[in-house]
Formats: sequence, C-alpha cells, structure tokens
Amino acid sequence: MDAEPDDVRPGGGARVRGRRLRTLRAYAFGAAGLLLAGCASMPDHGEIRPVQASQGVDSQVRVFGVPPADKASAADIVDGFLEAMTSDDPQLETARKYLTEEAAKSWKPGSSVTVLSSGLDRVSIRGEKDPDGPRWKVTGTKLATVDERSAYQPQTGGEKYEEYLQLVQDEDKQWRISSPPNGLVLSESDFQRIYMPVNKYYFAGGTLVADPVYVRQRTDPDSRMDPTTQTVQSLLAGPSRWLGPVVESSFPTGTELREGTKSLSYDGQNTLRVPLNDKADNVAQPQCKKMATQLLYTVKDLTGSRLDQVEILRSDDKSSSLCSVTELNAAAIANRPRIPDYQYFVDDQKRLVRMKLDVTSEEQQRAEAVPGPLTTAPVFKVGSAAVTYDERRAAVVSEDGHGLYVVPLVGGGPMPQPLPVGKGSTLTAPSWDAAGDLWVADADPQHPGLWRVPGGAGTPEKVQVAGLDGGRIASLKASSDGVRIALLVEKSGRKNLYVGRIERPDAKGDASAVSVRELRPAAPQMADVTTMSWAPHGRLLVVGRESRGVQQARYMLADGSMVAASLPGAAGLSAVAAAASEDESKPKPVVAYSEDGIVYLPPGAQWRTVAVGGKAPVYPG
Repeated sequence: MDAEPDDVRPGGGARVRGRRLRTLRAYAFGAAGLLLAGCASMPDHGEIRPVQASQGVDSQVRVFGVPPADKASAADIVDGFLEAMTSDDPQLETARKYLTEEAAKSWKPGSSVTVLSSGLDRVSIRGEKDPDGPRWKVTGTKLATVDERSAYQPQTGGEKYEEYLQLVQDEDKQWRISSPPNGLVLSESDFQRIYMPVNKYYFAGGTLVADPVYVRQRTDPDSRMDPTTQTVQSLLAGPSRWLGPVVESSFPTGTELREGTKSLSYDGQNTLRVPLNDKADNVAQPQCKKMATQLLYTVKDLTGSRLDQVEILRSDDKSSSLCSVTELNAAAIANRPRIPDYQYFVDDQKRLVRMKLDVTSEEQQRAEAVPGPLTTAPVFKVGSAAVTYDERRAAVVSEDGHGLYVVPLVGGGPMPQPLPVGKGSTLTAPSWDAAGDLWVADADPQHPGLWRVPGGAGTPEKVQVAGLDGGRIASLKASSDGVRIALLVEKSGRKNLYVGRIERPDAKGDASAVSVRELRPAAPQMADVTTMSWAPHGRLLVVGRESRGVQQARYMLADGSMVAASLPGAAGLSAVAAAASEDESKPKPVVAYSEDGIVYLPPGAQWRTVAVGGKAPVYPG
C-alpha cells in the first residue's frame, strides 16, 4: 500500500505523515494475532523525505521490520533500515540485513540511543550512478541521548542530529549500507514504545540511592534481553557516569551473571535466584547481603510486583547459595526514609503546625501547633520550615526571610539564636538531607548563594555550585538519599529546574567544603517551573507549564525524563509536597498550597481543602 504525501516541499520533496513505512505490526489479543503490513515507494535521490515516527502506538502493538526487497533502490534501503531500527526485535536482526556483511558484524546498536523530537529527514547527497556510490544525509533535532549504561541525558537548545549513510553494492548487485550510525536513532514516540524507565540501586553513606536508566521492555529470553535480566546486567555493570562519583556498588569489579544464564525469573515463593560468576564467590556475608539488597530493590522497582526474597548463587553450583535477603532484611540494610508521622505547614497565624493525613480516612483532620520553643515563643512568625526525617527538629525561616533557626520539636526552652547564614534578606525555604545536613539559599540578587549547615548545628558553609551561569536559586530541595539537590533557578524572568550532584570530600580527599556539580535540566519540557518536591522512587513532582501551555503537575525522573503520571487540577498550585517514604502499604497524599489554602489529593479523587489560610506545606526532609 502506498502512502500519499500530504505536504509537498519546494524542489520535489514530500512529507509523509501518519503512516509507518516498511513495518509489520502485531496486535496480540489472547493467543490470536492480527498482522497489518504497509509499504511505500520513494524516489532514489535528490529530495528530502522524513521517516516519521509511530503516532500514538498502543502498548500492545509489536513492530517488526521488513527485510530488504530484491534489487531494492538505494532510497528503499535507507528507508527500510531507518524503519527497522524501530523494531521490537532486541537484536535488530532485520535492520542488520540492510547493512554490508562487515558493517552488520561491527554495528553496536546497544552502545547508545539518540532520541529525536520527531522523525528523521533524509536527503540524497550522491545518486546511484555516482562512481563513489550513493550517499545519504539523515538529520533531525535531538531530544536526548541514552548511553551504553542506559542513562538518559536530555539535550537542550534544539541541537541538530546529522549522520551520513554510505551505500555500496555487494557481489549480487544489491545495495547495502556500509556506514551505519554508531547506535540507535529513534523518535520520541518510538523510544517511549520500546524503552521503559527503571531504577538501579547503589549505596552512598549507607543509604540506598536510585539511579534511573532505560531498558527495552520487550521480552526475548533466548537473547538474554528480557527486562529483568537486562536490568540486572545493567546493575552489575555499575552506576551511571553522572551518579558514579558519589555512589558505590557492593558487587566486586568484574561481577557478571554466571556464563550460560539465559534469563532470570521468580519462583513460586516470590524468590529471585541470581547466579553470579566467580568474582563474587569469596565476598563476606555483610557485603553479599548488600549485593542482594541492591538486586531486590532494583528488580522490585522494575516489575512493580511483590518480591519477597533474593538469593545469590555461587558460580560453581547451580543450587549453592552465597547469601539471601528477605524484603524485611533488605529494608533494614537500605536505610530508606521512615514513614512520616505528620505533615507540616504554616497556618494563618504564622505558626508551624502539624497534622496526620491518612489517604484511607474520610475524617477531617485538625492541625496542632508543633511542640517545643516555637509554641512557647508565640511572638515568632514563621515564613517557611523544614523538618528532619526523625521529626525531632525543625529548621524555620522567619517571616521576613532574614533569619534561619534550628529548633527542637521536643521539650521546651527559649528560641535559639539565628544561624549566621547569608548576607541578604531573602532566605529560601530550608531542606534537610539524609545525612542530617541543612540546606538553604540566599535569594537576594545582591548576595545570592547556597549554604549548608553540617548536622544542622555546625558552622554554616557557602557551597560552590558549578553551572549556575548567572542564575539565582529561588528554591531548593535536597533528596532523601543525600546525593542530589533540586534547584529552582531564576534567570531572565523564568524559573527552570535543575538537579545537581552533591559531592562530599572523602577521608583521603581534599578537606574542602561540599560542592554541587554537573547541574542538569530536570524538567526540560517545561518553559517555566513554579514549584517542585522530591517524591518516592527518586522522582520529582514538578508544577509548571510548557511553552504556551497551561500549568500542570507531572512526575519527572531525576534524569530529566518525564513519566506518564500527572496530577489533576494543577492550576493555581504554588507549593507542593510529597512524602519520600516508599512504603506502598502506608501511602501519604500529595499536599499543596493553593488559593484555597492547604489542600491534599486522595487517590482517585479531587483536591480537598484541609486548612484555609495555610501555606508552605512540607513533609519531613
């Protein structure tokens, strides 16, 4: 079936839309399948044609490439190859059939993925009669890249993608590509269809840290490319380059799956058994249990199903156990944030108050003033606050933004003296990290800066932030794992969200202050960000708007990629808070500040007002 062009370009080029070229799609309904096939004829040189992406492809759709036809033109070979790259075949065997024998052997599509905002344009540079053979230029606009460790990196500024495909004739006079791209090249829609996000987990200072990556979501056990096996292989290979400097893996260098392991799966008791090579045979039990903990949280995050236990097997025996951990054991080793007792906000009397919100209860909750000096010093007016994860201390910024105080939430006594932080008069809301350090920024245009108070009681240190480029930190939120910090940076009248890596000197390193390195966009799809909060599984809940769009609230991965979940009714939200705890059995609702006051969002319902006149909602952290 030929696809008719709906947009004719000057010079004879045509744009073909809404139709995939040279693919087969399988729609699975039970054991039956429905196959649809399509093809398109195209001129062999001298014009620009875009190879379009899938449009709204259903999650049940399987896309398979079509092998090259006999005596196909150079144009058909180029189009067929570009389409075959979007196949659900993990080994891309059909795509390799468009390459020369040597190129097919050396091509490594798993080395990287280039994600484009739309399809590829391709234009002939040299025709089939050229003595040097046909050459095609393919171009597009970069949206992101995914490296060999499966880490996603958004590209900003509309950077162009450009590649040249050289064609030659084999001994049978068939055109084949001798210079394929270095990796895969996919449109955004094809990338979302083929790949899915998952967190790998590593340790930092005794706390488990999420490292987001993307893996292929189609199952192919014979090729060791099922998602579980692929994710475990990625975990063993080590953390992403961006997170690598601040985390460590418990697996010894060189640890891989035991040779011959085809796939990993659960048994009937919800136990995952993972056979490793001999690099792991001699590890001590504490280290082995940390390895098993990394595996349990990684696979559990991938599958979303119940996983009760992980068992690591020795290299020399199919059934000999090196160690195992249950979900309860792993929780103790992981040192994750505890489930908060309360949600906090500033009420209409400028007091820090707390209340218990239960998503399963319809009962209206009442706020109470927090205990401690903030109650015994009623003249103190609170502007914003942060509470430690153990809920025993609070950091509060005065209503005028001049002073930062750390006060106990147990006992009594007078208000402490303010900490010597900043020189301006516009301190942001503070934030605690898992290490017990306190973070705050001075948003005064004349004295901007990021400050850290070690342990919430030490001498404040000004933190060097690489990559601000003249921007001013308008708000911040440290992650519960203590290795990342989200910064809302205002520049040229707009606020954009970045995530930076918190680097702390080790015992052997320089004793210089902690620094924030390698800022990267955390919400590149949004033209302006209003507010944000860290959420479970290393995600960010971001409120903002896309270019010429309305305000919305969406979950973003820390790498800047967007996940599907969003919140309804985001218009009018100016502050938002999500609990960092990941205990699915005791979920905590998202809480926000709107023109109605403090509101919260029960599952499957609309926002409900719980405190008229309140502001600055926070969970511990």
